[in-house]
Amino acid sequence: MNQEALQTAPPAPLAHYRVLDLSQGVAGPYCTHLLSRQGAEVIKVDPPEGDWARHVGISRNGHSSLSATYNAGKRSIAVDARQAQGRALLLRLAREADIVVQNFRPQVVQRMGVDYDSLRAAGLDPVYVSISGYGPTGPYADRPATDSVMQADTGLMTSNRDVQGQPQRVGLLLADIAAGVYAAQACTAALLGKARSGRGRHVELNLFEVCCALQSTVLAEDALRGGLPAEGVSAPNGVFATADGFITVLALNNDQFERLCRALDLPHWLQDARFASNAGRMAHRHVLHAGLQALLAQQPRAHWEQRLAAQSALHAGVRTLADVVAHPQAVHRASFATLAQPGFGPLLYAASPWPADAAACGASLGAAPRTGEHTRQILAEAGCTPQEMEQWMASGVVHQCAQEVMA
Repeated sequence: MNQEALQTAPPAPLAHYRVLDLSQGVAGPYCTHLLSRQGAEVIKVDPPEGDWARHVGISRNGHSSLSATYNAGKRSIAVDARQAQGRALLLRLAREADIVVQNFRPQVVQRMGVDYDSLRAAGLDPVYVSISGYGPTGPYADRPATDSVMQADTGLMTSNRDVQGQPQRVGLLLADIAAGVYAAQACTAALLGKARSGRGRHVELNLFEVCCALQSTVLAEDALRGGLPAEGVSAPNGVFATADGFITVLALNNDQFERLCRALDLPHWLQDARFASNAGRMAHRHVLHAGLQALLAQQPRAHWEQRLAAQSALHAGVRTLADVVAHPQAVHRASFATLAQPGFGPLLYAASPWPADAAACGASLGAAPRTGEHTRQILAEAGCTPQEMEQWMASGVVHQCAQEVMA
């Protein structure tokens, strides 16, 4: 977008909103990252040792691929909330924020003095987002929760079981990421409510109920089946080996089944009474799947993709993760970019799924901050004097990282 267009475009949706991000890990940071991508200013509060996610997975110089992805575009202040002065400083920062986001267990954020009730008692009325594992009450409220714990405890692993029935973890941080998306949506809804009513709101989410919501239909159908194994929703419907890879092929109704048969030159299936309806195809899915597997194994994947596409039959080649980056649609949509992350190196970054231009969704994506990179700057904006800063630095209440950046 050229400079003239930027000057005449409307501001980003959340421009002029300030977010105090007290969260660590993925769920809270992803929520605030999404708010940042819509124009909000996000101040990330790190403990002096840094968000624990900075040290998970591939990590270098205080960054990891995980933390860099979910904290890009924010500023960081490092505060020791174990000290009374640190807790007082958090309250001071909260006074300047429109939104406060935290994902600690209830008793932890209460000890920090920045729980919702404490802020309300201090006269603050922000949109306050709490993300926990199991919610603030109940027999599991104090249990620690991670993505793997949640995938097991909410049945996601069972929903993702393999053909032998073995439960499997979904191979990404699904519970955390979904919680971040739900939280960002609930937060913006609360902001809209505050714009109308003038009152803030406490938005409470937990990973347990997020995972249940994701599986709403799955759980309902399981109850209707009385716990019997799921049989799928249509046939044919599966992943099949070709001569050089895998392809998924499916038909959800009669029209799609006809397209599939035309694409694969299987006119006899259209004449077979067993396959005249989805119910019939489901009853004989083993016949259909065996026939498809024998046929598809004879030619490379590209051969079948071309024929299926010509008939608009439902299909997709099973791509590797590297293949996705070079996907023709991803190239056309500029779905991926490179995040220049000092101290870590270039990092592949998937763009937000809404338009990512500066006018619609905030400024260009900036690097993730180092722990305490902007401490002095943020303190100055909060009205702290140089004497206060030096005192807090000396006593370890706050931390400012070294200014030099490793390449």
